[in-house]
Amino acid sequence: MKRFRKFLVFCVFAALAACTEDIVIDVEEGDPMIGVEAYFTDELKQHEVILSYTSSFYDDTDIRMVTGATVYVTDEVDTIFFHEENENKGHYLSDVVAGQKNTLYRLCIDVPEADGEVVHLFSESMMPNNVESIDSLVVKHFNGGDTIPTTFFGDTIEWLYPYFQSLPDPTIIYMPLISINDSLLSDSLTQRMTIPVGGYAGYYINGPEMQQENKEIPIAYFRRSQLSVGDTIHADLCSVAPDYLYFVYSIMVSSGSNPMLGAPANVTSNIQPQGKAVGWFYTASVVSASVVFDGR
Repeated sequence: MKRFRKFLVFCVFAALAACTEDIVIDVEEGDPMIGVEAYFTDELKQHEVILSYTSSFYDDTDIRMVTGATVYVTDEVDTIFFHEENENKGHYLSDVVAGQKNTLYRLCIDVPEADGEVVHLFSESMMPNNVESIDSLVVKHFNGGDTIPTTFFGDTIEWLYPYFQSLPDPTIIYMPLISINDSLLSDSLTQRMTIPVGGYAGYYINGPEMQQENKEIPIAYFRRSQLSVGDTIHADLCSVAPDYLYFVYSIMVSSGSNPMLGAPANVTSNIQPQGKAVGWFYTASVVSASVVFDGR
């Protein structure tokens, strides 16, 4: 009897292993919407708005970009228009301009349709305050030890620590954008790190108090094999509104190609009116610092 049961279990697993038929789940689809990726900061530079159309879940064709739109950002005193790039359709750039901290900005987008109608989209974001500067960046081993990541990656792990006096506001969210030799490491939303300071608002970040409590906050890590002596590591520390954290989180949990593990329709949006567009418009104030890796 025991041999028969073992044989039966083997047959069941063999049958399951032999199943190779693709299972296609019927995902409910709606009308295409306009995807919006837009930001405005207090950096003196060209800012960008990217517009595209959403597609069906199983569509593997190229993304269709939104062309011919009128795009501008206003604080009700000044209006900054964005102009579509000739060689990069759907990408709209401003002139070189800088926003102001603690200012409410409104994004407006008018998209002409084939039937002559115009889709009017809008969003608002208050540009948060930020620290005056980052005092220094330091590359070193994690204070609590890095045995697990070192074992996982099969390489020595170096961590990047900023040192600065944080603001007393516990609602501020810091989002670091890290680059090595001018090559951005977190160029997609699923790679973004957001850091709620919370109970450490008002602390000197990574200073003696936090070191004593073993509560240091790294903002990036690198495999030692990724770094060479003389590499310049640059950090832009963006101060963003709390709701942008939830948007980035929703992107992370909804990304992928398996509809049973989350679908893009679950992603939150601050683009109005609802049902016409998805995406996010965020403002950020930015401070920056750099360090040259010395190999120690």
